[in-house]
Amino acid sequence: MVQQVPDDIFKGARGWINSRPLRPRDLRGKVILLDFWTYCCINCHHVLPDLARLEQKYRNQLVVIGIHSPKFDAERSTENIRQKVDEYRIKHPVVNDADRIIWNRFDVSAWPTLVLIAPNGQIIGRVSGEGHYEVLDRAIGQLVERARAAGTLDETPLVFPAESDKPRESGLYAPGKILADAKNDRLFIADTGHNRIVVTNRKGDLIATIGSGETGANDGDYAKASFNRPQGMCLFEGKLYVADTENHMIRAVDLESKTVATVAGTGTQAPPRSPGGPARQTPLNSPWDVLPLPGTRRLAIAMAGPHQIWTLDLDAGTVGPWAGNGVENIQDGSLSDAEFAQPSGLATDGKHLFVADSETSSVRSITLSGKAPYVDTIVGQGLFAFGDIDGQGPQVRLQHCLGLAYGDGKLYIADTYNNKIKVCDPKARTVRTLVGDGRAGQSDDPPRFYQPGGLSLAGEVLYVADTNNDAIRTIDLKTRRVATLPLAGVKPPEPPSRRPTFPNAEVAEVPATKVAPGKSLTLDVTLNLPAGFKLNPDAPIRYLLEAPSQPEALSEVVSPRGGRVDPPASTFQVSVPFAKEMSEGQDVQLKLSVSAFICKVGNEGYCTIKNYVWNVPISFVSGGASSIKLANATAGASLKK
Repeated sequence: MVQQVPDDIFKGARGWINSRPLRPRDLRGKVILLDFWTYCCINCHHVLPDLARLEQKYRNQLVVIGIHSPKFDAERSTENIRQKVDEYRIKHPVVNDADRIIWNRFDVSAWPTLVLIAPNGQIIGRVSGEGHYEVLDRAIGQLVERARAAGTLDETPLVFPAESDKPRESGLYAPGKILADAKNDRLFIADTGHNRIVVTNRKGDLIATIGSGETGANDGDYAKASFNRPQGMCLFEGKLYVADTENHMIRAVDLESKTVATVAGTGTQAPPRSPGGPARQTPLNSPWDVLPLPGTRRLAIAMAGPHQIWTLDLDAGTVGPWAGNGVENIQDGSLSDAEFAQPSGLATDGKHLFVADSETSSVRSITLSGKAPYVDTIVGQGLFAFGDIDGQGPQVRLQHCLGLAYGDGKLYIADTYNNKIKVCDPKARTVRTLVGDGRAGQSDDPPRFYQPGGLSLAGEVLYVADTNNDAIRTIDLKTRRVATLPLAGVKPPEPPSRRPTFPNAEVAEVPATKVAPGKSLTLDVTLNLPAGFKLNPDAPIRYLLEAPSQPEALSEVVSPRGGRVDPPASTFQVSVPFAKEMSEGQDVQLKLSVSAFICKVGNEGYCTIKNYVWNVPISFVSGGASSIKLANATAGASLKK
């Protein structure tokens, strides 16, 4: 492994996400943390919150760069990675290392691997796996203090325009799972990216929204409750149970009282090989799906994090491992000897529990009858045996299958990374493609999907959570006709009403200005950027208009969340609508705050935030101006009548 970072360290990258290409010299003086990851990997998911904490704590000293080095063929695509960077809310730059050139350059052998680089470009060390926050925090803190004492630390704030910060119009956001309730004409949609459950009828008309849409773990009524990237769901005894994946919880929705309660998990991630215990005092680890075990009051949980199947006993109030020894692999045998690899989907025929074992691209079966339950593999060969081959038994190849549904002797498979829906005869161990040609897309004819994650069957209709298309699709099993379900009344959640902040702003006190009476005014803004910098074309300008001492003076159409200039421009106008006709002799103190993402010319990967504030006292006088020109680093304001 190299000990000093050369400037061509990212040579071989197929693309960049959340940033333009960077070079180590652009970041000299910063601590750099390279995260070698791949988006299928649950351990890589678990590292992301730790990285976010480090980025927040050392926001002016640390730059994290994700090196996406793929396992599966589908993970080589920059667009596919972009989808997941957006969905997983990753804010730092990510490199597509499609051919694992950077991976090999650093002699990496496991996902995730984290490589720490000092401000002077020296490689300090590495750790592999998850759970290393304290080690990294201590090492980064030491590097920061040493470089600061030596005068070599660059504490200029850097910003990167994240994919997840872009506005979204779709009602759904990366729906991971779906549950059809034919008896009551309902669909329950895990609107995973929006942190909520959407309930519609089977025509797609909105019935209810469960959860506020904010990331959280609040119990309470539908409006107050919150989730964190929920996935699988099941109905049992009138309640909807939800695998609240990134909260590491199982939640129960009382559909009568319209309330949400936590029934298992503490909100923290369980360590490997946890023994289980009282449901509300026992941590869970990325539950991905949940399903009632036939003839019992127990729920099976696809616990993706520890590569096990757990059960929640509703009578005893306990939760714990049931099948799998915690080793990530494919091995059949008794419940205690069997091995799984990131189980992500469940289905049953009443006699077997079927498992979509995603990292081995396999479908597993657990017998539920007889004295000794047994784990068997229907199709699938191993952690690195994947592809797109229909056939029988060992011939079959899938690619990271995430969802299952059972009906009439057939097992339907969401062959996620192959963009297909397949059908399996579990007795004959045969698999054939039902719909989809393998190409990512959203067309109904020819039928195309984009990494579908969930399935549910109601009569002759198979419902598909078409994750990357932000859509629900239907398949008529008699005709194999595919349709996109229109979702009437389903809108994205309202963003939280938080006032934006503008730290370290360049403040201009504008002399008192006379303006014409009326109900509106225009501010003509010119941003004089620092020499050698330009606006980042991918990052909208944010602004906030206020009248701090007289908030009632502004119209209610002025948003407390501020506005945007998109695409960004160095000159733009801000309309000032007043709540009523302003008369001669009245005075108002306006405040305009502006935030711009600016990048170095010729080195567009190096970006920072520049904030500006203008305090503008105005008096309404006949014959006054209809607009005010504002420019930073300019004395006063010029008027235009």
